[in-house]
Amino acid sequence: MRTRILAAGLALAVLAACGGGGGGRHRTAAKPAALPMETSTTSTSAPSETTTTSPSTTTAAPAPAPTTTAAPARPATTAVHRTAPATTAKPPAAAAPAPAPAPAAAKGGAATVGGCSMFPADNPWNQDVTGLPVDPNSDNYIASIGATGHLHPDFGSDPTYGIPYLVVGAGQPNVPITYTDYGDESDPGPFPIPQNAPVEAGSDAHVLVVDSGNCTLYELYDAHPNGQGWNAGAGAKWPLNTNQLRPEGWTSADAAGLPILPGLARFDEVSGGAINHALRFTVQHSQAGHIHPATHDASSSTNPNLPPMGLRLRLKSSFDVTGFHGEARAVLDALKRYGMIVADNGSNWYISGATDRRWNDDDLNQLKTVPGSAFEAVQTGTIRHGA
Repeated sequence: MRTRILAAGLALAVLAACGGGGGGRHRTAAKPAALPMETSTTSTSAPSETTTTSPSTTTAAPAPAPTTTAAPARPATTAVHRTAPATTAKPPAAAAPAPAPAPAAAKGGAATVGGCSMFPADNPWNQDVTGLPVDPNSDNYIASIGATGHLHPDFGSDPTYGIPYLVVGAGQPNVPITYTDYGDESDPGPFPIPQNAPVEAGSDAHVLVVDSGNCTLYELYDAHPNGQGWNAGAGAKWPLNTNQLRPEGWTSADAAGLPILPGLARFDEVSGGAINHALRFTVQHSQAGHIHPATHDASSSTNPNLPPMGLRLRLKSSFDVTGFHGEARAVLDALKRYGMIVADNGSNWYISGATDRRWNDDDLNQLKTVPGSAFEAVQTGTIRHGA
């Protein structure tokens, strides 16, 4: 398989002292020749009513533009987006998928969205990592991310923070998807994504939709409705009943080739008392390598002390969480049991969550006191290079 090398080192601004807000998560690469592509299934069923994921937060309209209200503005980011001729992806011969690892099943069972499990219980996102050995290079990884830095929730009550998602029924009509950048590493449409699906605020413009009738997740990067369907930089279709990875070397709506929704902290699960899966987070600098379930590099750096895509960090068992409460405590408990996975380049230590006005920012701000030194990298697989 041909490789795609991504340039790292985004120019990231310093975060304001309080409130949510995220760093940019961008791909900056020269486009090589097209790769083989998986095929997708199409359907032409009649529409059914769609539902949003949280009350009065992300309605069936796109996320609003950033404001400077209760929460401070997002830090500025500089990213160079490459452009390519717009093409509607065509389904050629299916590419051989990368083999999926077989981790231990999560104790709490897989999280559900729209009645669908977020992958099987033995999926890597649902893996309990409390018993995994510490990676021999853990100290160097933590130092490169910033041992004196602090955890930061990239979500909150401000609807311009976090990543929204939408649940639709089996009758949602399919619409064409036109890829403008990574069509050779994207699943061809059509996808059942309505024109008024919520779009993540900011330059990444992710769109996440769960088809609850077929238990399939559809995700787009740099997505924009075009009146009949969607233009997008990249897109992926994830059947939620399998552990199948992206083909080796392929990206997804996330730089690492991972799904996004399974790694988001969601208010409904936190209010229920527990997050039973790993979380997604970003680092400013990464190496040219990835660990499954990631399938794609997001850097050209050969520095072995930088984290690869897919690296999993765990909150140390020695870190005392008894003084934390509410939403922050639920997040920290999850980070001890399931950890967090490097999914993209962006601001260091930024963990991802779903857009929801019900988040308590004062409660989440407790997370900003957790230092990088409280984490350790765990061994989940070998580092693969050149994809």
